[in-house]
Amino acid sequence: MANIYPWGDSRRYNSYSNYFKREFGGRVQKLTIDAGFTCPNRDGSVGVGGCTYCNNDAFNPSYCTPQKSVLQQIEEGIEFHKVRYRRANQFLAYFQAYSNTYAPIERLRELYGQALSHPQVIGLVIGTRPDCVDEEKLDYLQELNEKFYIAIEYGVESCYNKTLEQINRGHTFEKSVWAIEQTHKRGIRVGAHVIFGLPGETREQMLAEAKILSELPLNTIKFHQLQIIKGTAMEKQYQSNPELFNLFGMEEYFNFLADFIERLNPNFVIERFTGEAPPRYLAVPPWGHLRTDKLMARFEKLLEERNTWQGKLFMET
Repeated sequence: MANIYPWGDSRRYNSYSNYFKREFGGRVQKLTIDAGFTCPNRDGSVGVGGCTYCNNDAFNPSYCTPQKSVLQQIEEGIEFHKVRYRRANQFLAYFQAYSNTYAPIERLRELYGQALSHPQVIGLVIGTRPDCVDEEKLDYLQELNEKFYIAIEYGVESCYNKTLEQINRGHTFEKSVWAIEQTHKRGIRVGAHVIFGLPGETREQMLAEAKILSELPLNTIKFHQLQIIKGTAMEKQYQSNPELFNLFGMEEYFNFLADFIERLNPNFVIERFTGEAPPRYLAVPPWGHLRTDKLMARFEKLLEERNTWQGKLFMET
């Protein structure tokens, strides 16, 4: 008989798909939206050039373009996902590209209101930076949260200020902690995005982030192996100084992840373990041609072989 883990099912980590089944009784699909936002480290208010690793085009679906209205992107997204996920009839509008709270609150009300006016949209997932929220915006999202599913995902990327400075992030880890705590205080679901393999970070430093992050009031978390994307400042850095980088091989990364999630708070829902960019955007060859579902099957097999699971060592760290 399969083990049942603290989150209530037999998977060896607290999975996003099963979280939605518990929350809504079935599949809920995210619809990615590009609403034309930018970032404060691009427009000069904090910095210029953006994060050194970033080329947002590498992660946007084909139907996403700011030239289309939010409602048009939602309609096209529903049609796009019908092919693969026929049973999905509830959707979350996922404001993904760049920093999706980086605008006056009147503009946010307009854009979020458009999304929530669609009859099949039951809530919002908002990707942003921790320095792009304030008390007023969080209070507004708290109001929406009383009627809809609202989640904010913050790009934390690293717990180390030296790394954040090197990648031109433009904010500190302390700012991430503030934003996460303020969001949680208002009852809004809050997530964090973390990149593994950033230049200068050792394996020991990355593993230590499990304890640091586990102490935060997070609901969800996303992990992403560093990929060198064409056309970025990091590509130039990699070409000039490849010795600064220690890019993970697939098996090495999965073993690292297993070590990491053993130490991770089991209450955190893990949304994603790997990043997936189209091969044409990659300056360094990808791990073969395996899609995310195949990669996850290999990772779960590794967890089984190691007889480990999320949070196994959590109380010991």
